[in-house]
Amino acid sequence: MSGDAGLLEVENLEVVRGGVRVLEIPSFVLHENEVLSLIGPNGAGKSTLLLALARLLPAASGTMRYRGEPISSDRSTFAYRRRLAMVFQQPLLFDATVFDNVASGLKIRGMSRREIRERVMETLELFKMVHLAERSARKLSGGEAQRTSLARAFAIRPEMIFLDEPFVALDPPTREALMADLERILGETSTAAVLATHDQLEALRLSDRMAVMKQGEIVQNGPPAEVMNCPVDEFVASFVGMENVLTGRVVDACEGMLTLSLAQCRIEFPGSAGIGESAVFCIRPEHITISNFDPDAETSARNVFPAVIRRIVPTGVFQKIHLDCGFSLVAYLTNQSLANLHLDEGKRVFVSFKATAVHMIRSGK
Repeated sequence: MSGDAGLLEVENLEVVRGGVRVLEIPSFVLHENEVLSLIGPNGAGKSTLLLALARLLPAASGTMRYRGEPISSDRSTFAYRRRLAMVFQQPLLFDATVFDNVASGLKIRGMSRREIRERVMETLELFKMVHLAERSARKLSGGEAQRTSLARAFAIRPEMIFLDEPFVALDPPTREALMADLERILGETSTAAVLATHDQLEALRLSDRMAVMKQGEIVQNGPPAEVMNCPVDEFVASFVGMENVLTGRVVDACEGMLTLSLAQCRIEFPGSAGIGESAVFCIRPEHITISNFDPDAETSARNVFPAVIRRIVPTGVFQKIHLDCGFSLVAYLTNQSLANLHLDEGKRVFVSFKATAVHMIRSGK
C-alpha cells in the first residue's frame, strides 16, 4: 500500500433488495497497490459489496469516487468499469480456446491482432499457461479454467481487480498453486485487489488489510495482525479463530494490569476496567503452552494452571487439545509436540500463557 490516498472511496453505500436493506457501508477505501480481503461467513454481504463496488448492482444511496473523481453518470461508470476486472467463484468462459478467452477483453477494447497476441502470450506466460493456449475451454480442469479466468482479467491490465472466492471450488494442491501464483502476480503488477473469502488463512496470506463483514456491515477493519489478535467483539473473535472467549470478574486493577477471577482461578493481563466489573477476554489457542511439569519457576508467563485433557481432535497439521482448568481452554499443538509430550485424553498437565497473549474485548457492570 502506498500513502493514504484512496484509489477507490465509498461513502454511505446502501443496497436494498425486496424492500430489505442488505448492505450498509458508511465508508470504504481501497488504496493504490493494496490487497484488501473481505472476510465473513456465508451471507455476510461480501459478494454483494463486490458487485456494488463494480457498479454491477444498483445502490439505493451512496457516493463513489475513483482517483478522487465521482462516479455518478453513465459515462463515468463506463470509464470506471474499463479500469477494473472481476473474477467469480465459477469461471465464466466462452466455448473457445484458452487464447481466445484471454483475448476477449482486449478485442472489445479494439486492440490490433499483433498487440492482442503479444499481450495474451505475455499473460499466459505469467500464469504458466502457454502450453494450454490452443486448448478448448471445455477440456480444462477446474484449476485450469480458473487460471484462464484470472488470466483474462489480468490481460486487460486493470488498475483494480475484484475476486469473489476464486479458490473455493478447487482441491487443496490446485488451490495452493494458484494462490501462490496470484500472490506473485499481484505483487509484480502492483494491481490493487479486493478479495472476498470466508477463509482466514487465504486472507492472511494475500492481504495488506482485512475487513470483517456481518449482516451487510463491516464490523472491523485493519491490518491482518490487528484483526486476528485484537477482535472488537465476540463475533469477530469467533470468526478469526479465537476459540477461547471467556468472561471473568475484575478483582484487582493496578498500573495497567487487571486480575480477573474465573472458576476460582486468577488470570492477569493488561487492560483497563474497574474492580467488580465483568470482562470478556480472549486468547488464541496457538498462544497456549502445555507442559507435563509445573513451569511456574521456568516461564515468564504470568498465567499457569493445572488442567486435564478432555479431548484431542486431529485437524491435519495441528492437534486441537480441549482442556479443563476449572474453565475450558483450547490449545493447538503440532503432531510432533503431541508425541514428544506423550499426551492423551485424561492426562493431567499444566497450561500457561503470557499476560500479553490475552485480549480484552469489552467490559461492563
